Amino acid sequence: MRIPDLSDVRDARARILKHAHRTPVITNEAINRRLGAHVYFKCENLQKVGAFKFRGACNAVFSLSDAEAQSGVVAHSSGNHAQALALAARLRGIPAYIVMPENAPAVKKSAVAEYGAHITFCRPTLADREQTQDVIIAQTGALEIHPYDNSKIIAGQATAADELLDDVPDLDTIIAPVGGGGLLAGTALATKARSSKIKVVGVEPTGADDAARSLQAGHIIPSVDPKTIADGLLTSLGTLNFAILRDKVDGIETVEDELTIHAMKYFWERTKLIIEPSAATALAALFKGGQQWEGRKIGVILSGGNVDLERLPWME
Repeated sequence: MRIPDLSDVRDARARILKHAHRTPVITNEAINRRLGAHVYFKCENLQKVGAFKFRGACNAVFSLSDAEAQSGVVAHSSGNHAQALALAARLRGIPAYIVMPENAPAVKKSAVAEYGAHITFCRPTLADREQTQDVIIAQTGALEIHPYDNSKIIAGQATAADELLDDVPDLDTIIAPVGGGGLLAGTALATKARSSKIKVVGVEPTGADDAARSLQAGHIIPSVDPKTIADGLLTSLGTLNFAILRDKVDGIETVEDELTIHAMKYFWERTKLIIEPSAATALAALFKGGQQWEGRKIGVILSGGNVDLERLPWME
């Protein structure tokens, strides 16, 4: 697949316009005061399915020809991509087949089911997930929609940053979490196409720091036995994603889970909005950086807000 450009991002915006929310951009006086900066949060926690993933899934599904779409779509996912693909497929009127590990959060299992997907559970290993997906493809002819290593997915995720820059064009830095790299790659593409002066920074947990190590090494280092509460940031970088990050991202910050939990709770208390740990890593990076952010205008992509309210991290 080729690397998308700004025209692909604009095509994606037009394609998903009537399906996805144009999410609000908010600021918070307490956070700005604490950092001595102006921070603009792009609230993808208020997106459909509660995460930015709907943008990419919607763009990918509605990009398919009728012939490509007729047998449905399939993916293996433990969370937000599963929900996003299930909803996008329902809106397109085609079946979605989702392979989920048995240990996926209950809140995400029920959400995928509510969106009407056909769910197959498997053991929680990558080999089992891929093998189960292969069986479904052989049985149904469904088309795989990879959660991040896909140009249509990346272009769709890029629409969040493109909208943010419409609202706040003179940012100094944009920060986004990185797991597989779909959101950060899209953010970098949209941002650098509009202004090479705006820095793009990724954030990941120290217990799942494969993106930082991969960029430092110059090749993909797979995520092996990651340990973090940010369950959306456990995956290894995709090939296409790595190529974009290597060329367009200015750096990757890492944060400890303890600071992520603090940032998540602080954001809930100050803004009265729910964000999940993966989204809170970006605010944690700002808190960690301290004075380096003083006087700057910073955009933050809040990746999602899907949280199991029975298992809040500060209560465990």
